[in-house]
Amino acid sequence: MILPALLLAVALDPLVQTGYDHFYNLEFPQAITSFQQAVQSAPDDPARYDHLAQAVLFQIMFRAGALETEMVTGGNPFLRRPKMEPTPEEQKLFTDSINTSLRLCREALAKDPKDSHALYSEGSALGFRGMYNFLVRKAWLDALRDVTAARKLHNRVTELDPTNIDARMMQGFHEYVIGSLSWHYRALGFLAGFRGDRDEGVRIVRLVAQKGDLNKVDAQILLGVVARRERRPQDAISICESLHKRFPRNFLVLFELSQMYADLGDKAKALTALDRVEELKKAGSPGFKFLPYERIEFARGNLLFWYDEPDAAIGHLRTATAKAQVLDPNSGVTAWLRLGQCFDLLGRRTEARSAYHAAIEYSPTSEEARFARKYLSKAFTQAEKREISS
Repeated sequence: MILPALLLAVALDPLVQTGYDHFYNLEFPQAITSFQQAVQSAPDDPARYDHLAQAVLFQIMFRAGALETEMVTGGNPFLRRPKMEPTPEEQKLFTDSINTSLRLCREALAKDPKDSHALYSEGSALGFRGMYNFLVRKAWLDALRDVTAARKLHNRVTELDPTNIDARMMQGFHEYVIGSLSWHYRALGFLAGFRGDRDEGVRIVRLVAQKGDLNKVDAQILLGVVARRERRPQDAISICESLHKRFPRNFLVLFELSQMYADLGDKAKALTALDRVEELKKAGSPGFKFLPYERIEFARGNLLFWYDEPDAAIGHLRTATAKAQVLDPNSGVTAWLRLGQCFDLLGRRTEARSAYHAAIEYSPTSEEARFARKYLSKAFTQAEKREISS
């Protein structure tokens, strides 16, 4: 079929390969530059505009601290996060890239409705636009509509070529997402015929992770997110270790590994993963040199908070909040909230209230600020901590 030949040719383009090496190592400005060069080398190929749009979207997410599994677990859901704020340049580049991809795809499909490359690329463009609508615009229905349309396009690709494993990634993602929605969302007209099945979605994504080409890494990452969301840290640990070997400049993988060991109850290994981050930071290793030291201290303080060591956590959280402005918005506001909660657990109410005020000032519309307002009038308790960790 045309799809594997064309898309694999694009994927093997040195500019695209370099772009994705930067992408998976969190070097988004460099990834964007590489994908822009790839677009310039073949301006009539819609897939290259999809790569560029994806890099812009993930740069926005990374800056907001939204590339960590904690952001998509039941205790810290995306639905309650404030809108992400792209720069005007990012917004224009993303929108222009998606619109150009869609235009090129529809021109190609007008000539040949069975053009698998165009069908796949159009589905990818709509999928990324759906993510943007969900995360940036907070337009839930627009997001679901786009992702559902993307799923239909990739269904058509697999009808044309049942051996195409990569096109099934969208199907697996869609099955899992729709299967996780409440019944009134699933009753929407454009979801007619899609009931959603989380287990089937995971099965499909696992197949892509094992046998896919283009979407293999994305499938592995999604399996890690699902494993943490569904409280299977051991499964996520093996995924994190594999990703760290392949993308050694990606410091978030080590932070994730620490959290997975903490979820598993292995405090020593959780702290060892953070020690490794600090070692790489001190050595000036690629990818770690510009990581704020305060981000490591926040991770340590947060870990000790959950391990019922508020006294020990406070020192790390004080260091993190002393320069909270260098942290991503999610880490910064959470550091202030955790500091207040630690003070409350030790009966230091005045200091706790001061930290809660700082959390509110840092990110007034965040979910953490909502909790901070609650604890201004009523101290955080050990019973509440047990309840939110269960």
